[in-house]
Amino acid sequence: MSVDAGLFATWARGWALTRGAEAPVRDRDAWRIEVGAPDQVRRFVYADLCEDVARRGSDVVEPFVFIKVCAEPEAVRTSLSPDWDVRQTGVVMAIDAPMPSAPGADDAYRLEQWSEGPVRFVRLLGPAGEEAARGRAVRVADRVIYDRIAVTEEHRRRGLGGRIMRTLQAEQGVWDQGVLVATDDGARLYATLGWREVSPYTTAFRL
Repeated sequence: MSVDAGLFATWARGWALTRGAEAPVRDRDAWRIEVGAPDQVRRFVYADLCEDVARRGSDVVEPFVFIKVCAEPEAVRTSLSPDWDVRQTGVVMAIDAPMPSAPGADDAYRLEQWSEGPVRFVRLLGPAGEEAARGRAVRVADRVIYDRIAVTEEHRRRGLGGRIMRTLQAEQGVWDQGVLVATDDGARLYATLGWREVSPYTTAFRL
């Protein structure tokens, strides 16, 4: 499987913005993102499994450099040497319509919103002021990129994840088209909100 190259480029730009990383740079068939984190120096992201993935696997010798591919892990594994750990770490998902409305919000949770540059942040605080859920989003071209949507364990199954998503979408006005990379748990939630799966998202890193 693969992702439309334009859609994936939009997601990559949005992901970098939400993480405070440098803008993606085209590097052969990949988008290179200089993450600059202690446990992730950079990543090379591919919209499909092309011949350059194998070449990249041979070129990369530094630690904490990741290869991300929109493909099944079994297929990616055949392109890389055995010293690469390969596993599916997410699902690329997209939506092209407003997310459905929900019942009234739980008044036990207080909503906070703020912006840092173009990125919009939302979080819900529980009765004791603890963070119960959070998320962020940024608009790039004709898409809204959602990132780091999370609900703490003790506050799950109360509709908070959906509330975060709807709030972020409402903040973007008429921009209903969205894209994100979800975990397995997240994918189940987003499916109930009208999101569709586009492709597996596989990560490779040297052992």
